[in-house]
Amino acid sequence: MVAQNAPTLDSAPETDAGGGPAAKLPPEGGFDDEGLRSTTATSDASPTKPVDESKMNLTSKALRPFVIISTSYLLFTVTDGAIRMIVLLHAYSKSFSALEVAVMFTLYELAGVFTNLLAGMAGARWGIKCTLISGLTLQLFSYGLLFAWDDGWDKSTSIVFVTVAQMFAGIAKDLTKLGGKTVTKLVTPEEQETRLFRLVSLITGWKNSLKGVGYFLGSALLSVSYFTALSVMMGLVALAMPWAIFGLDGSLGTAKKKNAGWKEIFVLDNRNLNVLSLARLFLFASRDFWFEVPLPFFLRSPGCDGLGTDMCASDADCSRGAVCGLEEGYCTNGNAGGGCGGLGIDRVVVGAFLGGYIILYGQVQSWTPQLVTGPLGQTPPNKLTEVLWGMLNCLPTLIMYFVMTFGSAFANYDLPGMTGWLISTIVFFAIIFAVNSSIHSFLVVNYAKTDKLAKSVGFYYMSNAMGRLMGTIGSGVLFTYVGDYVSDTAGYDNTAGMAACFLAGTVSSLLAAVITSWIDDDKGGLQCGPCVCRKPVEAEEEDDDDDDDDEVADEEEKGVEAPVTMT
Repeated sequence: MVAQNAPTLDSAPETDAGGGPAAKLPPEGGFDDEGLRSTTATSDASPTKPVDESKMNLTSKALRPFVIISTSYLLFTVTDGAIRMIVLLHAYSKSFSALEVAVMFTLYELAGVFTNLLAGMAGARWGIKCTLISGLTLQLFSYGLLFAWDDGWDKSTSIVFVTVAQMFAGIAKDLTKLGGKTVTKLVTPEEQETRLFRLVSLITGWKNSLKGVGYFLGSALLSVSYFTALSVMMGLVALAMPWAIFGLDGSLGTAKKKNAGWKEIFVLDNRNLNVLSLARLFLFASRDFWFEVPLPFFLRSPGCDGLGTDMCASDADCSRGAVCGLEEGYCTNGNAGGGCGGLGIDRVVVGAFLGGYIILYGQVQSWTPQLVTGPLGQTPPNKLTEVLWGMLNCLPTLIMYFVMTFGSAFANYDLPGMTGWLISTIVFFAIIFAVNSSIHSFLVVNYAKTDKLAKSVGFYYMSNAMGRLMGTIGSGVLFTYVGDYVSDTAGYDNTAGMAACFLAGTVSSLLAAVITSWIDDDKGGLQCGPCVCRKPVEAEEEDDDDDDDDEVADEEEKGVEAPVTMT
């Protein structure tokens, strides 16, 4: 909604987010915590005035771009989650290793590094409508290219082709995400930080939940056929196109005073945003070191026992996840490059497993202000809030590293015990990571300068993409090569590789928390429910002033002249 002094990025004269004149509310008016127009003035104000219908129409018009961009962004997100599972699981069935699949996603993530920089500049210059339509178009192009993936190609050709196709999907994701992230501030007044936090958390949380739906749909449709999965996802992208083309103002999101240039793109004058961006790099690496590639490979890979030694007549004679080599007559690993030692579950279940994590993560993120930071007195959050939750983010992966390295469940290949530990760890990580991500999403929009919003957010999410790239490549190397080599038919024992990925994620979480502590944002202090972990700066200053006044009074009572303080 539009409120008094609501931020707009259009060129003068001021307009609202839909392109019309900006609505001006009376000084005593405003919005309550839920973002609704307040009908009660301050205690010394005049009685309630009749509502101006023209202003109500302007408010509805201002919400139109938010609805269109958010809906397009959410539809796109389903296809973004699906394309990762389609490519990864299809590649696994074709015997690609974890490192080879990680390479396939290299340009997807690397494109995000540069796209976020350029998208920020493009958004400031040409507006959010341009970047949104470009993103949707490139997503269609990427899916179209994947139709040409031929099973008869050798591995090198397949890796190069899929990597290039994924590059366009990576560009599309970050062009589309720019609009989804920046439109929240365009409809939120500067002073409504609590409302902004709730709005950012809601859109970001639902985005991630729908990405989880995409993970499941991609794996489920892949069980029907590879081409069916691609076709359905292209249809979802096509649904969002008409609304973006015909429903948005071309000037939405453009810079107010001056178009962004190459010299300004790094926003080096905004120290808090720069430090937060570096912390974001390690925060998202902490997840992608074990989640995106290693976890699905571990879930799919069979146990090592019996591979190459147990005789069989069909797959039913082999352990879960193993296949019967009909020519050899022995149980074997369908993808020796993926290693052994995992749970050996079906790919539809893998998609549901990963999708469930992302849906839980997204829903917790949506309700973080109401269920977590609100009751703890941490809304709106500051850097101290993020440092606290960043340190907590280290615990699940650190525990999992020790369990996989020294625990009896993994040493004895106890499938129920292994499954229980993985589910517990992933659930707790999803909850804690969701709170971290929600706080980050608020802080970047809050720290960004309003007239450089698209550019600032673009720089921040460039760091996000760099962290994902680092985690993806690092995980492929660790998962593939850490662990003992079992045999040609089994590959490496990937339990040790999975544990190494969890340890790398722990180190990244710790670095993210330490770097966040460098941000200059201590004013709000830190509260944990009824406990005050750190007083706000203003309260500390007032306490100091009270102590000084007491000292002066004591000195005067004793007849001693109080010292003069120069300010």
